[in-house]
Amino acid sequence: MAHLAVMYGEAVPHNHALGLRLVDVGATDATVVMPYADVLVGNPETGVVAGGAVTTLIDATCGTAVLTRMNAFALIATLDLRIDYLRPARPGLELTAHAECYKVTRLIAFVRALVHQGDPALPVASSQGTFMRVED
Repeated sequence: MAHLAVMYGEAVPHNHALGLRLVDVGATDATVVMPYADVLVGNPETGVVAGGAVTTLIDATCGTAVLTRMNAFALIATLDLRIDYLRPARPGLELTAHAECYKVTRLIAFVRALVHQGDPALPVASSQGTFMRVED
């Protein structure tokens, strides 16, 4: 896990730019943290992180869950990612995304995710997505 976590940010420059950290992986799931940063704020008056940064956190976490479920590195593409923003993220606190890949077919993977700020019972966003394995 430590080796994978180090590579996580380095392998994908966008993950690195957002400060995404892989903190846990299981057989079908992944947990990724995005630290709060002023450059990610969408509204300077409220200090709330921009929705695009949250979307990227969810997409990266879901993709990681797909790869752990497949138990192999593969090229994947996001086909569909529905996100329900349930409440604004509180300024100054990191965001944690947890995604589970609950079904994989030959080419398609199905994932669900939640984003929270320390209490999974109070999610900031929920998501459902489908990812496609890109064949060579």
